[in-house]
Amino acid sequence: MTALTGTGALLRLALRRDRVMIPAWVVGSASIALSTASGFRSLYPTTASRLEFSTTIVHNGTLEALYGPIYEPGSLGGLVAWRALCIIATLAAVMSVLLVVRHTRADEEAGRLELVGATAIGRRAPLAAALLVAAGADLLLGLLIAVTLPGFGLSGAGALAMGAAVAATGLVFAGAAAVSAQLMDSSRAANGLGIGLIVAAFATRAIGDSGIAGWVSWLSPMGWAERVRPFAGERPMVLLLAVAGFAVLVLAATLLVSRRDLGAGLVPPRPGPAHAPASLQGPLGLAWRLHRTQLLGWSAGVAVMGAVGGSVARSVNDFVGSSSQLEDVIRRIGGGRTLVDAYLGTVMGFFGLAAAAYAVLATLRMRTEQSAGRVEPLLATAVSRRRWAWSHLAFTLLGSAVLLATAGFAIGLGDGLRGGDLGGDLGLVFQAGLAQLPAAWVMGGIALLIYAAVPRRAVASWGVFAFFLLLSELGPILRLSGWVTGLSPFAHVARAPGSSLDLGPVLGLVAAAAVLVAAGLAELRRRDLAV
Repeated sequence: MTALTGTGALLRLALRRDRVMIPAWVVGSASIALSTASGFRSLYPTTASRLEFSTTIVHNGTLEALYGPIYEPGSLGGLVAWRALCIIATLAAVMSVLLVVRHTRADEEAGRLELVGATAIGRRAPLAAALLVAAGADLLLGLLIAVTLPGFGLSGAGALAMGAAVAATGLVFAGAAAVSAQLMDSSRAANGLGIGLIVAAFATRAIGDSGIAGWVSWLSPMGWAERVRPFAGERPMVLLLAVAGFAVLVLAATLLVSRRDLGAGLVPPRPGPAHAPASLQGPLGLAWRLHRTQLLGWSAGVAVMGAVGGSVARSVNDFVGSSSQLEDVIRRIGGGRTLVDAYLGTVMGFFGLAAAAYAVLATLRMRTEQSAGRVEPLLATAVSRRRWAWSHLAFTLLGSAVLLATAGFAIGLGDGLRGGDLGGDLGLVFQAGLAQLPAAWVMGGIALLIYAAVPRRAVASWGVFAFFLLLSELGPILRLSGWVTGLSPFAHVARAPGSSLDLGPVLGLVAAAAVLVAAGLAELRRRDLAV
């Protein structure tokens, strides 16, 4: 038996487990490129209009830091690559990290690899299978981009280069996740390290693209993806950097996996204190311990992105230029009396979706704790199921409120400092952020109900979220019927600032969230926890 014996069987098992997750990630990520191409083609149909739009971007360092430079200002492909490449590459990186950690460190943590290892399975087979799954998903995403973008009139060579750049970025972070899975002793820590590397790569690229030091972008895999230059005189040789990085990281992970015990990480965990603090004497304190890193990390990210979004609000008129189509799209998504208000409403809508994603993540933490076997000992004490569930739901409800309040404060601060009306802008945008809260609570209630009713299908909550996301973002652009977009709770939030707050939809969403939470708690109390 070799170290790779059983890789094929583990690969088939992993693909069966991810038969929903991988298509959802791939199709959802590729749809960003397609919707971007469709939007730019309709909004800027001529070379002159695209050049006018690109001129605004070139003189806006914040937008270049966020999305990167425009290498071919007058072409449709150049705009699509500028707007979508970095975002899709980031999503591919996140997908790769989650897949690799799921089939390595998470399976070790749950005890599944110990059972599998008792059969004819080689020591490195789980790692090899995980890398093959992630690589296959990345290549599938790149292929989908390459074969669909030419349907919008873009060149085949540019589409192939863009797909290859996205896939290459995902491969690099698949290798990084393989290394982090060997270093850390828990899936949460491994995922945290992998996501942290993605954030660092994004920030490094942003620093380079902002004009501070252009060479810094070459230190980031996302900077490599940009330097492939899809639709702007493609440079496929840059992809060799990503291939070499992937090879080195895979080699490092392969060497490390044989230098540690199964279930242990190479980085030793810190010993805990001899006595627990008073804050851990109840389930709420334990929940805070479990959620705090995630909540603080999301809050920091929201604050940075909010400040960036708010700082460019005053230049939105220049950004739109003479495109009445783009102005119409922004007004339909964001509402508002002025274009700046409509833009701020659009940005707050994005953060409302982010808060809803956090609500799902925080709610499904209960499923993670249950799968890890840490709930039964807790419920063997005087803690009831309802009390345990509420300790996590507190972070679903209050955590999403913290994120939206942080986003509103950061956007209002960035906009107020640029506009000279800090007090007025800060208050209005802060209120606009909290207006998104009931919709996020509804999403948390849906996640709770799905987890309580069919815990093995709790991941379906992300499918519901993706459906609402598509309705919210594409509905106004595609002019879908009101009853279709109305299926999403985000269609009923106030499009503030700049529009009056109607308490009817707000109270309706709060009532819907309350009903969903009550139904989820009742189902959780009724069913067998071991299911």
